[in-house]
Amino acid sequence: MVTVPQSDRWRIYYRLQELKIPCWCLPDGSLRVEVHDSVGILLLRSVVQQFVASRHEMVLWLERCWHATLT
Repeated sequence: MVTVPQSDRWRIYYRLQELKIPCWCLPDGSLRVEVHDSVGILLLRSVVQQFVASRHEMVLWLERCWHATLT
């Protein structure tokens, strides 16, 4: 579970909708997301990370991606 400001919650919701990931906002303000596979999990993580990670964390993540080797 991740806590995000309500304004970001709506932006996350709309981005997930664009990616065809089932999600809905509940009356209590929480966002529910339904993920069925590993690609969905990666997309969800990526979308949420854009809103909750600091710039420094994003730079570190990007550098790890650049230096990652595929096996």
